[in-house]
Amino acid sequence: MGRVLIVANETIGGQPLQDKVAELQEADADLHVTVCVPRTNPRHGNLIYDEAVFQAAQVRIDLARIYLRERMGIDAVGDVGDPDAYTATMDAVREWSPDQIVISTKPMSSSGWLHRDLVERVEDATGLPVHHVIVDIDNEGLPFHETLVVANRTTTSDALLNRLREMSREDKDHLFIILVPQEGGAGKDFLAARGRLGQMLDKLRRDGLLVAGLVGDPDPYTATMQGVELFHADDILISTLRSERSGWLRADLIERVRRAVSCPVEHVTADAPRSEPEVTA
Repeated sequence: MGRVLIVANETIGGQPLQDKVAELQEADADLHVTVCVPRTNPRHGNLIYDEAVFQAAQVRIDLARIYLRERMGIDAVGDVGDPDAYTATMDAVREWSPDQIVISTKPMSSSGWLHRDLVERVEDATGLPVHHVIVDIDNEGLPFHETLVVANRTTTSDALLNRLREMSREDKDHLFIILVPQEGGAGKDFLAARGRLGQMLDKLRRDGLLVAGLVGDPDPYTATMQGVELFHADDILISTLRSERSGWLRADLIERVRRAVSCPVEHVTADAPRSEPEVTA
C-alpha cells in the first residue's frame, strides 16, 4: 500500500489536484493519503485568534477527507501544519513516512510557496518523488459551489436550516462553510459559539449536506472578511435575529459586507431557538 502526502492550502479543492489524486489511485487502488494544511493568518483584522486560524486549516482538512472518502473511496488522515509550508511538510514527512509527496500551489505569479522554492527544497531534503500541481483557483474557481454562512444565535433556527437544505437540493455539489463569530473574547464565549456550531453541523450532516465550520472573530464584520480571505466563497449568507433584536443589523452588517465584497450576499432573519446547546469545557 503506497503512502502519499498532500500539501495544500487554498488550492485543496481544485480540479487539477483531484485529477492527480485520481491518477495515483488508479496506479495503486490501496493508496493511503495524508493531507497537510499549513496554517495561514488572514490579513483582515488587528487581532488574529490562533484558534480561528487553526480551525480554518482544519476545515480544509475535514472537507478534503470527506471528499476523498465519499467521492473516491479513499480514507485519509490529516494534519494542521506549521505556518511555514516547508516546516509543515517536513514535520508531516517525519510523522507519516510517505512514499511520495504532492504539493499543490497557485501559479507562480501569486504563489508565496513557489517564490520560496518550496518544491525544490522538499525534493532536496527528502529524496522522495514530489509531484507539483498548479491550481489557478483565482481564475478557475473550485469544481463546486461554495457558500460562506455567517450566523450565531440563529444557527439552528428553522429559517436558516431550511434555506440551506433548499440550496443543497438545488445544487448537489454545494459546499457550506459555517462561520460563527463568538460574542466576546472570553473562553465561555468561544465555548458557546462552538456549541452552536457543533449542533448546526450535526443537523445538516444528518441531512446529507457537505458542510464544515469554525468559530470566528467576536466582531461579525471582521469575522466575515476573514472568512472571505480564507475561503473562496461564491456567495455569502448572513443570518440574523429580526431587526428589533439584532445588534448585527443595528451595526449595518449586511450593507457593510455587500459594499466590501464582489459576490452576492443573502440575508435571512429568524428567531433565536428556544434552547441553547449545553456549554462544556
